[in-house]
Amino acid sequence: MYATACFLAVVAATAAVLIQEEENERRRRRRRRMIMRRRRRRAEIHPVIGNGVKRGLFWVIYNDLRTHKKEFFKYMRMSVESFDELLGLLSSHLEQQNKVYRKRVPPVVRLIIALRYLATGQSLASLHFHFMVGKRTTSYIIRDTCAVIWDVLKDEVLKKPTKEEWSEISHLFWERYNFPNCLGAIDGKHLQIIKPVSGGSSSFNYTKKYPFVLLAVADANYYFSYIDVGSYGSCVDSNIFDHSSFGQMLHEDGLDLPENCPLPVTGPTLPFVFLGNEAFALGEHLLKPYLNFSRNLQEKVFNYRHHRAQKVVEEAFGILSNKWHVLRTPINLDMQDAITAVKSACALHNFVLEREDFIFEDSLTHSMGRAHWTRTQDNTHSANIREDFASFFMSPTGQLPWQFTSSENY
Repeated sequence: MYATACFLAVVAATAAVLIQEEENERRRRRRRRMIMRRRRRRAEIHPVIGNGVKRGLFWVIYNDLRTHKKEFFKYMRMSVESFDELLGLLSSHLEQQNKVYRKRVPPVVRLIIALRYLATGQSLASLHFHFMVGKRTTSYIIRDTCAVIWDVLKDEVLKKPTKEEWSEISHLFWERYNFPNCLGAIDGKHLQIIKPVSGGSSSFNYTKKYPFVLLAVADANYYFSYIDVGSYGSCVDSNIFDHSSFGQMLHEDGLDLPENCPLPVTGPTLPFVFLGNEAFALGEHLLKPYLNFSRNLQEKVFNYRHHRAQKVVEEAFGILSNKWHVLRTPINLDMQDAITAVKSACALHNFVLEREDFIFEDSLTHSMGRAHWTRTQDNTHSANIREDFASFFMSPTGQLPWQFTSSENY
């Protein structure tokens, strides 16, 4: 009995040793295969881009561009000073991400590749040849750099305004557009991406396009005080605003808005408001134009004054899309990467606008699709607030000399 037990123990120990040796051999073979794959990948780098670090477009023209500021602005969509400041903010983050690549791409090159993608919307293959960087690496650089731009800039250029800052915005709307107690103009635009991998009906709006929505609030300086990106195009568009963080904060008094204030000179005390188009629902802090076809003169004047101030968001979209052309065409990125790219473009819009002027003609047109909001029911309290604004615009202190002739088509 004892001898049998010893024999079984020896057999079990021997089997365990053999199993362990076989497992070790499998690991060695797996490691050898991984090493061979890595060597093949290195060998597969095309000779055209094999020494691209020193022969890409960046190394050919960058130093020359810096000495010609107008050409630099056209290429980078910002001045040399703004570019250097932006690179200083992002450099440490981009340097950390460099560790994942076989050949490190300098932060300045990574930033320029991302800026050129946002500025032109050109294909990854085109950027791959221009900068002599692998196509897959180009894709990773755009994705990661756009994410860094958004993460670093969002708290600087898209932070929630304080009560004092809201009051300054309101003062500027009255000064430039003669609309009192106005805190911003709001609208949404449909953007498109090329069909996502495994894209289903959730991102398909039955027009053979895969759009998502950019919702934005702009102030009188064409500066975005809020953006929301990513609601699928198949959603009921009126729900996009209600379900956005801005819409929820507006309904729940979470925006830290100033207290109700009298309109200029002898006007009634009214709340501060945002201006939306005809498809938004009237709210205590959200005004839209009159919709009835038999509008009287007071309603026409209100619609004219409303349009005059609300168009700033359209002009802001024009400045945005004419600087960052990636918003003009279907974006060839995955949905989440496309959303990040759009957010980074909006952050760059504010970053550049704070530091330099825009081209006025850019504000006149854009090719971004309008979000077709579904109309919703208004309430009596909000309608009374709109009526008070309309009455103020007809009063001696609130009217403009040209408003009656200009309002004929409204």
